[in-house]
Amino acid sequence: MIVNTPAIVLHAIRYGEADLIATLFTRKDGLRSYMLRGVLKSKKGKIRSSFFQPLMLLDIEASHKNKGTLERLRDVRVLSHYTSLHTDHIKSALVFFIADILKSSIQEQESNVDLFDYLQTTILWLDAHDKIANFHIAFLIKLTQYLGFFPDLSQIEASYFNMQEGVFQSVDTNVYCVEGQHISKFKEFLGTTFEGSMDISLSKKTRSEVLAMLLLYFELHLHGFKKPKSLSVLNEIFK
Repeated sequence: MIVNTPAIVLHAIRYGEADLIATLFTRKDGLRSYMLRGVLKSKKGKIRSSFFQPLMLLDIEASHKNKGTLERLRDVRVLSHYTSLHTDHIKSALVFFIADILKSSIQEQESNVDLFDYLQTTILWLDAHDKIANFHIAFLIKLTQYLGFFPDLSQIEASYFNMQEGVFQSVDTNVYCVEGQHISKFKEFLGTTFEGSMDISLSKKTRSEVLAMLLLYFELHLHGFKKPKSLSVLNEIFK
């Protein structure tokens, strides 16, 4: 089946001397992996290895067999040419972190248009803005909405956040109940817009604690989720 769809690059690995295997999240067919024969040595081909940097937004024409095997790309063009995403070192660190998160979070070979549109919008937002110290936290919180485990806010005034159940409560009932300054700040994120969250003031320690809590929350709710290797880099950058 021939498919034309926008797609987001999540991951690409070298295979042999000249090939790449690229994993893309497509708008029409969800997560797909493609074998790109000879792309690392081809200088004149219409499909270039530079297209497959993390979080590149592409417009692809692909042949999908829908058998869970590697698919084939027929044509690729860059949908959006970024101005800073792969050249600004802070944004580049965020790109690798987000790509790692998505690689562990998205596993379905089926369409999720709302998730795709959210990712496209936030990636373009990151490229266009400079006040981004809280971006990864706001991104993760909003992402839970599309993955099905956004926190229940009905008791948000309660002291404890129960990560296992995704609810706020007034008593500590298990080892995944947490309270403290980082939970107060977490509530601030839940009570504002994506743009508004960039104005939340966080110390390095609190930002690191909120992020660590969110990653554990993801681990509890997503089978096979792994903490990104790029986490230590982010904690170092955002002081």
